[in-house]
Amino acid sequence: MLKGAATAAGTTAYRNGLGDLVTQINGGIDKIQDWLINGPLGLSQDQINQYVESARRSLSDNRSELTSGALGAASTIGEIITGALLTLFATVFFIKDGRKIWTWLVRLFPRGSRERVAGAGERAWRTLISYVHATLAVAFVDAVGIGVGAALLGVPLALPLAVLVFLFSFIPIVGATVSGLIAVLIALVAKGPVTALILLGVVLLVQQVEGHILQPLLLGRAVKVHPLAIVFGIATGTLLAGIIGALLAVPIVAVIATVSGYLSKGDTELVPTEPPDEQTPGGAVPAG
Repeated sequence: MLKGAATAAGTTAYRNGLGDLVTQINGGIDKIQDWLINGPLGLSQDQINQYVESARRSLSDNRSELTSGALGAASTIGEIITGALLTLFATVFFIKDGRKIWTWLVRLFPRGSRERVAGAGERAWRTLISYVHATLAVAFVDAVGIGVGAALLGVPLALPLAVLVFLFSFIPIVGATVSGLIAVLIALVAKGPVTALILLGVVLLVQQVEGHILQPLLLGRAVKVHPLAIVFGIATGTLLAGIIGALLAVPIVAVIATVSGYLSKGDTELVPTEPPDEQTPGGAVPAG
């Protein structure tokens, strides 16, 4: 009985609220029409009716395209949200049980190759960490240098430009150049050619510091890959996965180079004894 009364009360409230919403929408439409007629545009009622009829006809004629586009956009948004949630879920467990997961994966290989697989994985992980740390440092310096220069010159959107430079710096070779040209273009439109030339000088100075000091000092230690391999890797990643592929191309190439170099040389340095078949609760690895 109480459930039925609550349902009835909820239905009544919904109907009343829906009626109020319709009334507000109609009032808003009337205000818009009044502004179109009596406002600065000075439209007549016949003109408004023609525009409304034209919009309705356009919507009717393109209903299928609009529907398919809306469904495609909704599907894309759903995929992005799902991917983000799965990434977050997996990251939590990788942080919590990463060592156990890696040990289990190593045990899938034949016993005689487990030591080399463990060594290759360890070196690949170290290369990836070094690359991320070095790229973050280089991107931060680029963003601060160009962002501060744009702010001092009074270029609008200095902070968004700095963020853009930071993100584009993760794309080697071309990323910093593209983001720098965007900043110079905005300066040209907003402040004129003199400010644009000064900002261009700032961009070139930052890129010289990056190319001759930061890149060899930081990334040179993390990614020991020939520049030609990096260029082909970026091109392949862009063709296969767009901007995401360009971002991931260099670390993937670096990891592949590290693993292949380790396996070809047969170096077993830094590799402990053969990964265990079992692990004690306290984390100690039993002998044998």
